[in-house]
Amino acid sequence: MEDAPRPGQAQLVVTPQNIAAVEAIVMENRRVTQNDIAACSKISHDSAHHIVHDVLQFHKVSARWVPRQLTPELRERRADACEEILRRFEREGDGFLARIVTGDETWVHFHQPETKRASKEWRHSSSPKPKKFRTEPSAGKVILTLFWDEKCVILERYTPRGTIVTSASYSDLLKKSSSACNQIKATWASGVPLQHDNATVATITDLHFKCLPHPLYSPDLAPSDFHMFETLKEAMGGKKFRSDEEVCHAVHEWLHRLTKEFFPKGIYALCKRWTTCIERGGDCVEK
Repeated sequence: MEDAPRPGQAQLVVTPQNIAAVEAIVMENRRVTQNDIAACSKISHDSAHHIVHDVLQFHKVSARWVPRQLTPELRERRADACEEILRRFEREGDGFLARIVTGDETWVHFHQPETKRASKEWRHSSSPKPKKFRTEPSAGKVILTLFWDEKCVILERYTPRGTIVTSASYSDLLKKSSSACNQIKATWASGVPLQHDNATVATITDLHFKCLPHPLYSPDLAPSDFHMFETLKEAMGGKKFRSDEEVCHAVHEWLHRLTKEFFPKGIYALCKRWTTCIERGGDCVEK
């Protein structure tokens, strides 16, 4: 009795040569698929998966959306502005954050598609995956102008469709809102800083208000953008309205249902975001 010829011990695929070859393929094309890696390296798909994930520890991630590609000059301006505000915070402490008033404008649509996060559902692993059809925001919309601080909403105004918001109209809006404007003026007169987008800084300066430095293309450093309006759009997601009045009523009711903890959460997040922006060399701050 004799054994039939056989190749002997199975040949190892995860060799230094194959690992180096796979790494070179990935470094050349970050979007290459595992099937292409296996074909180019002449190894199995499972071996390619093992080398990529377990040996080289690569993970494929999606790019994150940012408002604009920041030039070196813009990044420098963002970092300088954050350093200036942080120096003031170090001098004045938490009282500085407590005095900040922030504001901005946003579109509120008759129909705002539900966000991916808001549509998540608890399911078993064997349950069929839910489907979500892609939709766009409706053409019907109103402009919400909002000013708020760590305690409450100070000014809330709605502008109908077809109305262009200019420096003059924005100034008139503040002047005509006598009760709200008087409240803001009384607060600002005692030395409250205003955090606001540069688009209307000139108008506010004309009204003798003091503004914190806020560089262009920096919604990640504006509480209205990263905290207030983002939460508002989630709350309005999936709902449908038939008129401007319905939109205004729904937003008004939502604003007055906000808890007292909601407002300081957005204001006091600024300190961490200023620090992160400086550490990133002025680059965008992730959520």
